[in-house]
Amino acid sequence: MGKIEKEEIQKRLDRITEIFTEIVAHADVQTADRCPYKNRYNECTAVFGCRNQRKPRLGGELKMCGGDDKLDYRNAWETGEADYKGKAPKG
Repeated sequence: MGKIEKEEIQKRLDRITEIFTEIVAHADVQTADRCPYKNRYNECTAVFGCRNQRKPRLGGELKMCGGDDKLDYRNAWETGEADYKGKAPKG
């Protein structure tokens, strides 16, 4: 394989940067609507309380997410000192 010129390397780096910039911009928009703790099965993976949590499916381990993705979810989270070993926050 031949040596790649500096200009070609810069061109490729610029294209990669452009692609990642678009991905990050899309992710920023999505985070205002969709909870980052909601997996693709609409299950809640958070290790803290949230008022959008619902009972798990039959035989399921994770609680279901009741959020409709139409509201800013961030005010649903309970705040306080949390034990991040899978337990709910204290108080």
